[in-house]
Amino acid sequence: MNGQAVAVPAGQDERADVIVRCADELLDEVGLEGLTIRAVLARTGLARRAFYDRFAGKDELVLAVFEKSLSEAARRFAAETEGLSSPLERLQRIVCGIVLGRAGHAADGHWELSRRSAALSREHLRLAETRPRQLQRAIEPLVALIARELANGMALGEVRRADARQLAVLVYNLVSTTVHAELLAEEADRQRREQLAAEIWEFSRRAIAG
Repeated sequence: MNGQAVAVPAGQDERADVIVRCADELLDEVGLEGLTIRAVLARTGLARRAFYDRFAGKDELVLAVFEKSLSEAARRFAAETEGLSSPLERLQRIVCGIVLGRAGHAADGHWELSRRSAALSREHLRLAETRPRQLQRAIEPLVALIARELANGMALGEVRRADARQLAVLVYNLVSTTVHAELLAEEADRQRREQLAAEIWEFSRRAIAG
């Protein structure tokens, strides 16, 4: 979009979607520091009142970006794992996919974590303290997908009997907090991320095995 304002649809919900989409793009381009309400308004062409009619502030906007991102991730993982026959194989793909995140290659060929992924990972722990209920709602699509595969694994005897959703929350929290503690602090390269993904999956596999 190159920083230009976008056309805003007439419907209120559609306007909220436009705001969230622009915030998502700004996170990718300039990171959390550059994601300001002023920048979002400049890109959407909306007035401040139009923003505050839909969001109480920046935290609520970031939570909406979380919800959008994790809903899309859940759909993507579901599609990517559809052809895998084993629930454990599908869970492995999901867990490793969360650790690797939306990363790519920089112009010089080195692995880099996108600004958007890094920003959302850093915000996760803060929002868990300041907006726990809203954050739980935002991560629900991904937790639900993990819970579904855990339940499938229990039915086949591959996963130990337990509350599937509670176990899914434990797996998700393990992944998200470890990514924050082990990777973002050190701006880890691709090899380190792949190594950690394998380690987290092996830990998770042993913890849930039937």
